[in-house]
Amino acid sequence: MGLSWFFWKWVVRWLARSQGFLDPGTVMAQLSRFGKPSEVLAPTELLRAGAVLHARGLINSQAIQHNLDWVWPYWVVRQFDPRDPAFVPRAFSLTHINLTHRNWTAVGLPNVPELPIIDPRGLLTPHFDGWSLDAWIVRADKQALLPSKLPAMDQRVDMREGFAVVSHASLDDLSLESRIDMILENGQPVCRLQITGRASQPAWLVVALRPYNPEGISFVHSVSALPDQNGWTVNRNQSVVFLERPEKTALSTYHLGDVYHHLLDEGGQNEVNCPVGMATAAALFPLEPQQAREVTVHVPLKASLAKKIFAPGPLPQDWDQALKGSVVFDLPDPHWMFLTQAAIRSMVLHAPEDVYPGPYTYKRFWFRDAAFILHAMTCAGLSERVERALDRFPSRQTLSGYFMSQYGEWDSNGQAIWILQRFCALTGRPPKREWRNSILRGAAWIQKKRTSEKSDDLHAGLLPAGFSAEHLGPNDFYYWDDFWGVAGLRAAAALARSYGETETAARFLRESDGFMDCIERSLAKAVRYPEKQGIPTAPYRRMDPGAIGSIVVDYPLQLWKPNDPRTLATAEFLIESCFLDGGFFQNISHSGINPYLTLHVAQVLLRAGDRRGLDILRDIGRLASPTGQWPEAVHPRTRGGCMGDGQHIWACAEWFLFIRNCFIREEGDERLILASGIPEEWHHQPKPISFGPAPTVFGDVMVSISPGAAATTVKWQADWRLPPAEMEIRLPGHPAVKVAPEASGSVAIRR
Repeated sequence: MGLSWFFWKWVVRWLARSQGFLDPGTVMAQLSRFGKPSEVLAPTELLRAGAVLHARGLINSQAIQHNLDWVWPYWVVRQFDPRDPAFVPRAFSLTHINLTHRNWTAVGLPNVPELPIIDPRGLLTPHFDGWSLDAWIVRADKQALLPSKLPAMDQRVDMREGFAVVSHASLDDLSLESRIDMILENGQPVCRLQITGRASQPAWLVVALRPYNPEGISFVHSVSALPDQNGWTVNRNQSVVFLERPEKTALSTYHLGDVYHHLLDEGGQNEVNCPVGMATAAALFPLEPQQAREVTVHVPLKASLAKKIFAPGPLPQDWDQALKGSVVFDLPDPHWMFLTQAAIRSMVLHAPEDVYPGPYTYKRFWFRDAAFILHAMTCAGLSERVERALDRFPSRQTLSGYFMSQYGEWDSNGQAIWILQRFCALTGRPPKREWRNSILRGAAWIQKKRTSEKSDDLHAGLLPAGFSAEHLGPNDFYYWDDFWGVAGLRAAAALARSYGETETAARFLRESDGFMDCIERSLAKAVRYPEKQGIPTAPYRRMDPGAIGSIVVDYPLQLWKPNDPRTLATAEFLIESCFLDGGFFQNISHSGINPYLTLHVAQVLLRAGDRRGLDILRDIGRLASPTGQWPEAVHPRTRGGCMGDGQHIWACAEWFLFIRNCFIREEGDERLILASGIPEEWHHQPKPISFGPAPTVFGDVMVSISPGAAATTVKWQADWRLPPAEMEIRLPGHPAVKVAPEASGSVAIRR
């Protein structure tokens, strides 16, 4: 085996050098020196995802830059315009990737895995990673309304009947509106596109098939007319159906150019094949002067195989049923109200079986994202949906007990066990017997994975060096992983007690205490001036933006008491050194303002009673898209997405959790805090403010705040399972008031 490895290593080196390339082995060895020795340089899944992204980027570079007379998506129009702040020089870049406007919004139905996405200019991508449909208005004199080329347009979400994205564009006398949602036809999901056009003189309303999506090129090799001419078959296995027959159609190939240039040509074809994969098509519907016309398009979506295999039975696919039992709230700020409503619906959409942190780039499972999203969903009262996702955790565990999203990251076991225990605590349900072996093996894995305590190394007793998909830098001994490990062991101890296994619980608790002692010793050596510095990313690192991961010890894990000077120092460092325009700017990898990580800092401040947490929430609210969504990272100039998924569900979860904690939050297993994040300007609102009934570890609690001329009254109603030992009202701007944990009560706080 060893001889074979050395032989093939020599062959690869010889081939590379003979062709004038660098030796891959030497390059990889040099890369590994930037981090600590680890079992893997990077998880295979991330390498695979990166390869796919850049492969598309390479295709983009061949398709776009010398065909700028095509109608391209919004991000290309902006990113390729040298006069635009979003312009990205291409020079030595082999790949052209959307780095400035990674924004989109998914539509769908509860429990349906298909998630069509819509970009900020109304471009619809109905199938995952597929081609798109666009809508235009074109007059006979070639005057055209092309939404992707407009400097601005209106877009919103309609949540009155489901979840629809509505886009409105206008130019001179031309007006175009689209409404996109999902419906069921004969039990099968269908993406519905309703387009309304208006013009002051004769024009055409155009539905255009585009060989791209918000990431770039998505091949269309063939387009053929349906037998009755009321739609197309695309790539021989997907269809587009018009509910009324177009008056004319046009087809084109890559070598003939964009179909946009052939819309008004005489004659037509019924079928086109393009070996390059850049076929385009258009359906034209006449517009009479001053008369609005609506055209409806249906795109059938194939039912997911995963749904057929794993769904336990018929699942509700209507919104009323899906949201039944979820928390009710009334916020005086209409924008915050909208964002919170959108956040809950977005989480529901992205939890059909597993939980996805996004509809496109991140439509895959990670324990990390799932822990935060499922926590938010549990706090929102969506317990049945959460339980269904948790039931799938054991199937993702290896024989060694490792909860594996991708190999080389050591935070997942702590996250998986923590959210299992948190679910039980918030719902009052005992852990399922089916979870027992998975929990015990997962906790044992944490114990075995730790490095030896018998050394003077700064990482003695910590988890091994690993790759962090939280983008904290090269492989290292991340405190993020260690804090999750401690939390996982403590959660396992609590769950073991629920199973009646007291000795096992005591063992896990001793292990967690020993683990924390190792972290404390490491921090004492790693941080030279603890009164001035916070918690670094890892014991061998200086303070840098990666320290954002270390505040997990405070939020959400509460492993240290509130106002711990090390946590507060970390938050201060991040605010002073890493904040830009009110948000945390992650220089490592993301190179953008991270809404979800910013809200982690805000949660630390909220727990400490620091009003700046609310200021941060306001800034993050302003970064939301018109559809109530955030990308993973926001470009500091364009305010568009620059990293990850264009709709980041973890960010939605963090927004909801902050709103929840503003009204009601636990401090450990003993104290309940009410109203600690109610903005002072809300104290003067004319109507009551409310949140609940909402799950807590003590039972379901309803909180309402009634402003008055002389005082603000805070009321609560609780269905206690076990009342908290202490209960406080901490209305900002007023001294804390301790109250008896009665089932209901009220306190008038004078101004």
